Amino acid sequence: MNYYEALCYNCKKIFRVYEGSLTYKQFKERSNRIFCCEDCSHKIRMEAIKNFFR
Repeated sequence: MNYYEALCYNCKKIFRVYEGSLTYKQFKERSNRIFCCEDCSHKIRMEAIKNFFR
């Protein structure tokens, strides 16, 4: 299975982007974009949902 290694902008750790995912497609098109790992993405989404209901 093909993958790219990207740097998470939030936690600054390197994570793998596997073939078939939306992030893989975006990384393949433009590798200079800002990406975040699954854990940080989940945390950001949960914070946004919490703030929406306030």
